[in-house]
Amino acid sequence: MKNSTQTLKNFLNNPTLIKTSSQAKQLHAHIIKLHGGDIIPFREFTTIILSIYSNFNLLQDSLSLFNTFHSPPPTKAWKSIIKCCASNGNLLESITFFKEMRASGKSPDRNVFPSLLKTCAHLRDLRFGETVHGCVVRLGLDTDLFTGNALMNMYAKLESLDAFKVFDGGGEPMLNAIMRDQLDYNMGEMKVVDKRAFPADNVRKVFETMPIKDVVSWNTVIGGHIQNGMYEEALLTVREMGKANLKLDSFTLSSILPIFAQHVDVMKGKEIHGYAIRYNFDKDVFIGSSLIDMYANCSRLDDSYSVFTLSPQKDSVSWNSIIAGCVQNGKFDNGLKLFRKMLLADIEPVAISFSSIMPACAYLTTLSLGKQLHGYIMRRGFDSNIYVSSSLMDMYAKCGKLSIAKWVFDTMEFQDTISWTSMIMAYAVHGHARDAILFFKEMEKEGIKPNFGSFVAVLTACSHAGLVDESLKYFKSMARDYAISPGLEHYSAVSDLLSRAGRLDEAYEFISSMHIEATCAIWSTLLSACRIHKNVELAEKVANEMFRSEPHNVSAYVLLSNVYIAAGRYKDAAKLRIKTRKKGIIKKAACSWIEVKNKVHVFVSGEENHPDYPLINKVIQDLMEWMEHEGYIRNTNMALHYVDE
Repeated sequence: MKNSTQTLKNFLNNPTLIKTSSQAKQLHAHIIKLHGGDIIPFREFTTIILSIYSNFNLLQDSLSLFNTFHSPPPTKAWKSIIKCCASNGNLLESITFFKEMRASGKSPDRNVFPSLLKTCAHLRDLRFGETVHGCVVRLGLDTDLFTGNALMNMYAKLESLDAFKVFDGGGEPMLNAIMRDQLDYNMGEMKVVDKRAFPADNVRKVFETMPIKDVVSWNTVIGGHIQNGMYEEALLTVREMGKANLKLDSFTLSSILPIFAQHVDVMKGKEIHGYAIRYNFDKDVFIGSSLIDMYANCSRLDDSYSVFTLSPQKDSVSWNSIIAGCVQNGKFDNGLKLFRKMLLADIEPVAISFSSIMPACAYLTTLSLGKQLHGYIMRRGFDSNIYVSSSLMDMYAKCGKLSIAKWVFDTMEFQDTISWTSMIMAYAVHGHARDAILFFKEMEKEGIKPNFGSFVAVLTACSHAGLVDESLKYFKSMARDYAISPGLEHYSAVSDLLSRAGRLDEAYEFISSMHIEATCAIWSTLLSACRIHKNVELAEKVANEMFRSEPHNVSAYVLLSNVYIAAGRYKDAAKLRIKTRKKGIIKKAACSWIEVKNKVHVFVSGEENHPDYPLINKVIQDLMEWMEHEGYIRNTNMALHYVDE
């Protein structure tokens, strides 16, 4: 009996010896059986068991034990129950216990606030978080490392919300007003942080006042900056971290790599890769996936693939990263092959797997594969994912199945901006401009705010239908009504429409006044229109802009040569052809493909080695004869156009 009692005391004095929740319950039962009050005072014994239950997140057992206190529980007991409620997602109960603790006259210690601040972040309640911060300052716990880290983490997470809504009362957080009033009353003595400060300032202020900072502290600040698009500040903080003689860990590296990916800074990304190799972080799956994404975004797909193949552990994230990288870089066949390999490796695809691979099916117009993937998506229940559904709509639309794309849209539980935009673009590319515009207007009526892509879609619809005035109206509406700065895609759609409408000078002025540098692709639409309207003078001005931008872009030479020929200036066309040959500029052969009976057939311009070439050529001749019989007259103005291949 004596040995048994001593063993129980050892467990109570060293709770870390308890490894499982069942062991914790057995210990509790043994103490009760042996008259726990004789072994250790009741309040102390209850507090220790409560702490053990809390560590195993045994909420109901913790609540039952906590309620056995007849007088106000000790501070450690309050800490345990608050932590347990927070860990189990009972956020409002956690706050209620904190309120009762303060009302009972107990002062929380350093162990209470990390759990409470985590609750504030989950509830998205900045005001209450600031009140807790005030309590921390008043009790002199703002110098505590763990409390400081928790404060920064809370502010960083709340920073991702619309700060103005939080401060001007534009949206009531989850913590209801009655609960807030009670808390304000019970915590009225506490100092409240200046609510006019933005959360970003609060993160930095907390960080700077901490006397001791660990890697978690620095990572929290870096993560907060990145989460809010403050990339320069994040990188400056990384440098400061290095000067403080703290080593970057895997979390730091995986946080900053997306910055270089977004800004296409492969040299800085390589520096981080080298650092990861030196300190053996390159084997980390999160670092590996971040490196794959970074190299893919920088169009260094070979480097992405090298990182992937050298990774000792290929999880779902790394597979999806390399597949998405292939698709983003136009290597659609490679993406599909890797997707099949992932399945053969028994890696279960997730929602992002399908939203990554569907664009490959859409681009290659492999409808049969797209349908197979759709069936798999429905069996696995991924069709409820809004991103997967939007990619399905896009795939069906690009494969010519507009009615099925509309069916997917109609069966979605919720349509967001992405799904509306996908449908508008589907109508636009199929020539249903009026339907696309009506859909855009319907989206606005539904209160769905159009984004950058939405305006690309509606401007594309206007362009395909020749709706010049409508196009200009939507273009002006972007900045005026939605504060969206026009991108190359928007300028391209409007300039293409103006060019094809014969408003060449207006198109030239429109492109010249762009706030971003025009690309050859935008100028080329105007140059093509110059051929139709035989405007050689403007064509030469446009071609010179293209030569200046991309001296070896073959399309500028081909289009200008065609303009000369259309205007009957054959000598100028011949001179240009000689000039391009001297420069070694060669036009690549065009390529197209079509799916027939689940098989993709690829055709290269001028190639005659397809097994059915004689039959295909005969069908073309029959069609030409039929067209001419119906009144079609061949346009021979372009007979001498530049086609050296």
